[in-house]
Amino acid sequence: MAQIGIYEKALPKNITWKERFLLVKKLGFDFVEMSIDETDERLARLDWTDDEVREIREEMFKTETRINSICLSGHRRFAYGSSNKEYQEIAKEMMRKTIHLAHKLSIKVIQVAGYDVYYEGKSINSRELFIEGLKEAVALSSQYGVVLSIEIMDDPFMSSISKFIEIKKQIHSPYLQVYPDLGNLSAWPENDPAVELEKGIDYISSIHLKDTYPVTKKFPGQFRDVTFGEGCVDFLGLLKCLKRLGYDGTFLIEMWSESSDDFEKEINKAKDYLFPILKKAGYDIE
Repeated sequence: MAQIGIYEKALPKNITWKERFLLVKKLGFDFVEMSIDETDERLARLDWTDDEVREIREEMFKTETRINSICLSGHRRFAYGSSNKEYQEIAKEMMRKTIHLAHKLSIKVIQVAGYDVYYEGKSINSRELFIEGLKEAVALSSQYGVVLSIEIMDDPFMSSISKFIEIKKQIHSPYLQVYPDLGNLSAWPENDPAVELEKGIDYISSIHLKDTYPVTKKFPGQFRDVTFGEGCVDFLGLLKCLKRLGYDGTFLIEMWSESSDDFEKEINKAKDYLFPILKKAGYDIE
């Protein structure tokens, strides 16, 4: 049976974790992916007390759902590759705290944003600093059995699985894997998404399901808030490819409907589009 989750930002923002877990179950998902983004509000989660963590663990057990992964996008603001040494240290500390939080909550995967820098100019040195920080992070995550999985991004630094593999060659650890986003993978014109999945199948920890508009010479692409079925992603072809390759890991529907007047309607519309395609590709869906 395929395990399918929903992104935290698809659900209302100002609710308790108990309410969030109950919604996950009501909507028919197996898990939720937590967001630790670049806002002060969500970065503060890295300083939760043991009592706060214990309360969330208890609610997971009571509601029979789980946080399967953390989307750590806070490195957009504090990047490993920043020319600001203070930001470099914050990036490392952020990762250390995220690994410890994942361990306490029995979260298996931390999705690492594949940015060397986001708000600064890129350079050879920014790539070197990214790899240096990642090596340090993998050394720590391996001690706790937490997988660091690099997302294929809306950014040329990590726009393909091929680019991830070049990093993987330099960090030999089973605790460094890749988290392809089918939308991001499909939006870059230089990619053949199916071939990219074939190249990376041994390293894929989870799959983001999201639609996108492609990058062209005259358009920078649109990497979020694209209605499923209106973008460039060949979901059936790519899911059939994954099934043929023997992929049986988790799928995560990535949406940003936390401010929507009717988030349930939007989520159910996405399910109505994606679930029949998953079934047609050969995945068992309840």
